[in-house]
Amino acid sequence: MRNLKQILGIFLMMLYAVSLSASERTIQISKHYLNLPIVEEGTQHKLTFSENGKLLTWCRIRLARKGETPTYWMFYDVRASQGKTVTLTYEGEADCLEGITQSDEWKGEKETYTEAYRPQFHYSARRGWINDPNGLVYYDGEYHLFYQHNPFGVEWGNLNWGHAVSTDLIHWKELPEALEIDETGEMYSGSAVIDYENVSGLGSKENPAMLAFYTLQGQHGQVQCLAYSLDKGRTWTKYGKNPIIDTAMKGGTWHNRDPKVFWYAPDKHWVMVLHEKDGHSIYTSTNLIDWTYESHTPGFWECPELFELPVDGNPSHTKWVMSGASGTYMIGTFDGKRFTPESGKYYYSTGYLYAPQTFNNIPASDGRRIQISWGSIRHNGMPFTGMMLLPVELKLVTAKDGIRLTALPVKEVEQLLTPVLKADSLTMGEANKMLEGIDTGKSICVKATIRLTHPTKAGVELDGNQIVDYDMNFNRINGIPYSPDDFTSMRLTFDLYIDRNSIEAFFDGGRYSFSNDRKAPAGIRNLKFWSLEELVVESLEVYTIRSIWQAQAAE
Repeated sequence: MRNLKQILGIFLMMLYAVSLSASERTIQISKHYLNLPIVEEGTQHKLTFSENGKLLTWCRIRLARKGETPTYWMFYDVRASQGKTVTLTYEGEADCLEGITQSDEWKGEKETYTEAYRPQFHYSARRGWINDPNGLVYYDGEYHLFYQHNPFGVEWGNLNWGHAVSTDLIHWKELPEALEIDETGEMYSGSAVIDYENVSGLGSKENPAMLAFYTLQGQHGQVQCLAYSLDKGRTWTKYGKNPIIDTAMKGGTWHNRDPKVFWYAPDKHWVMVLHEKDGHSIYTSTNLIDWTYESHTPGFWECPELFELPVDGNPSHTKWVMSGASGTYMIGTFDGKRFTPESGKYYYSTGYLYAPQTFNNIPASDGRRIQISWGSIRHNGMPFTGMMLLPVELKLVTAKDGIRLTALPVKEVEQLLTPVLKADSLTMGEANKMLEGIDTGKSICVKATIRLTHPTKAGVELDGNQIVDYDMNFNRINGIPYSPDDFTSMRLTFDLYIDRNSIEAFFDGGRYSFSNDRKAPAGIRNLKFWSLEELVVESLEVYTIRSIWQAQAAE
């Protein structure tokens, strides 16, 4: 009897699987978007989009069943399929496909950028999950921000390359997906360059190709691939002879990913830094297609970076910085093929920062090394997850313990600030009295220098929560070891950028920074200094921060 029940159970499971795989719906496309009703609970099933038998993309998704109230709505852009028939194939219940509608406006579009927990001066996607910034590149007046994007849910997975552009690093316009999942797999992290000399043969000198190097996550492992665009990143073609580096299972691991490519002028060749197993490997190429392995530096985990910076602004004294996903870095030299560490590993930031990447192709007249990092912060009840931290300028400076990396928000952030108050030489009581009128429900920036009268603890409180806890006795900021360059100084200088659900803080000219989530008010709305002993507020400036979405929300 037991065997019969087992056989019957297996048979029913097979029937269920067959029925699920047969769920199909065709839609004649006459609108811009397909609206997808999503629920958060239950099993994800594969949904495939195809056009005339050709796969467009696929994802794993939890579609709401007929009559079930969606938790939120996602959308799929079908403007490129106007007048054509798109077939949806779903491996879940057949009635889930009935809730998909098409329209020229996706559900929730009018409320986008005005939601309760939408970051107001940090980039976030209209819908879905985002993580690592990819392909940061400047070209023809635009900063391109690509990023890992799941446009079909608020959790990690279904990874495409999302895309946004900006003319000032602050105000971003989201564009359609750049690299979509296809039959070979998902589009993991990577970088982008401009092939001005057309060494790849994929563009021309008159119309140079934008090249995207990405990791393909497929059933056989992780391999390195190439795609190109001839219209400033708006549309993309995947290289017909991918992969360009077949690293699948190299060294007995699937962890071969995140190619960062840049031009090495002294030897006139291209360099790729690639995470492989226990660190970062160096590859070189003259045509951006054929790559030669050169060397390996262990000690880093994914999202590699390698760049040169002047020390203390001196162009005749430079060092190279190699870093990984956590932002920890080594300082050393680089000869075009091998990075030689001289000191490290150090950190300049902690908290929710991950996968930092710097821009390629910044004009020489600018000369800055500009970085954007993923802020792995969730937004309660919102149909989107994650954000990008403020763009920062990186510099190397000589500190008391040697050469170190600093990071401060780019100057373009200043355009968002409206001054509210400014004062100097205040007691803590005087400063707190002035701060009573600050509306902490708004996005605000606080710039201050405090001087402790005793080497104990002091800091800043926001809505009943301590957001800065400087313990001079134990040399810590919020529990992280920190000692100022002037090790006898009783001062601490900081800039706080407070968004709806995040806080970024920069200390002593960017010597250390952190990114944290903003806690819910602890029964009070306030902004004040606190200290175990008397505290002097030597300078205090407070600004409100304008939303970067005002223009788009009004459209």
